[in-house]
Amino acid sequence: MIEIIPAIDIIDGKCVRLTKGDYDTKKVYDDDPVEVAKRFEANGIRRLHVVDLDGAKSRHVVNYKTIEKIADHTSLVIDFGGGIKTDEDLDIAFASGASLVTIGSIAVKNPELFESWVERFSPQKVILGADVKNGFISISGWQEEADNQLMPFLKKHTEGGIENVLCTDISKDGMLEGPAIELYKEIMAAFPDMHLIASGGVSCIEDIEALDAAGIPAVVFGKAFYEGRISMEELTRFL
Repeated sequence: MIEIIPAIDIIDGKCVRLTKGDYDTKKVYDDDPVEVAKRFEANGIRRLHVVDLDGAKSRHVVNYKTIEKIADHTSLVIDFGGGIKTDEDLDIAFASGASLVTIGSIAVKNPELFESWVERFSPQKVILGADVKNGFISISGWQEEADNQLMPFLKKHTEGGIENVLCTDISKDGMLEGPAIELYKEIMAAFPDMHLIASGGVSCIEDIEALDAAGIPAVVFGKAFYEGRISMEELTRFL
């Protein structure tokens, strides 16, 4: 059964969502991400994807105090991403309570450093962030498009030991129009042993059911839940 992973995106310490990664579309859903995390845990959720959007934009970890508070007040497994660019950023993320980290930009700009992190912390703790737009990887909070095509990028890093990949179709993100199921099927066909985490576009419980039927191992979702299109009751069948 597919693993469901709610997302908390943070700007200025608040729980927000963007559309297609555009910071001008910011919508605040809750002033206290810790309370949001506690509600998820109370309803049986065990894992959380937390994105430091301030960090992604400023290119260093910013909202680590929020991670500390979530870790202190819940037992959730925290997957943290956004702004991890240096050894210090990585150490801060883990010291603040993250169990896993999602890293994208450094895997593009400094693959040797990324590979050293995978070796240092293990492939179980480092998730490759593959944010894709028109077949190419986007980095730096989706503010910059790289020259890397998605499939060769995935091939390079899976050969380097990566097992877990969070793939976001940026064109779908926040649009509530359904996920890029065909893209995820293509990835799974090429890399059948990958633990693929689908992200972007989930609009209703039927989208999660479709991803499950397609054999996608895990899904990150956010806006559909915050907008009331998916209820906690509907999610319980996947817990």
